[in-house]
Amino acid sequence: MTLPLTSSPTTRRRLLCGCAALAAVALAGCGRKDEAADAGRPHEIAAQSSCSLDGMLLADYPGPKGQIIYKGDSQVNWFCDSVELLNALLKPEQVRPLLTAHVQDMAQADWDKPVGHWVDARQAFYVLGSKRHGSMGPTAASFAEEAAAKAFAAQWGGRVLRYAEIKPEMVDLSGGALHDTRM
Repeated sequence: MTLPLTSSPTTRRRLLCGCAALAAVALAGCGRKDEAADAGRPHEIAAQSSCSLDGMLLADYPGPKGQIIYKGDSQVNWFCDSVELLNALLKPEQVRPLLTAHVQDMAQADWDKPVGHWVDARQAFYVLGSKRHGSMGPTAASFAEEAAAKAFAAQWGGRVLRYAEIKPEMVDLSGGALHDTRM
């Protein structure tokens, strides 16, 4: 079947408007996908980044840090200690859908001034009960790889756990802030 070479201006106009609308929808969808990917990426700690729970400046304290971004919220919720992040994930006061949660890989980051080296908090390995302390005292040292977590535990003590093995009572926040003399 062939289309007539002459068509009414109304038909041509509708066809062009329809094509333009489809192109706009396709481009808008691409932009949203990129925005969603960017929103799920970990952010870097800035000098003014403070803990969402207690306002402590993250850069002032040693040990692994954490961050959560909730769906529908572009703001980073910072945690000055991985135990605080785990507590928020395992014992949330509010149930909110997560976009992303990250902790630092302490095999790569400097313990005293940790920067960067973010890994998915739900894929990480943790060492609980070690002699190394974070900003709130005893912490959950976080690692991207199990071998690094085991090496840390061999040097500093503690036991290696996957995220799925950590129970809410293991990340209790009742004692850390009570013993912080720098606040």
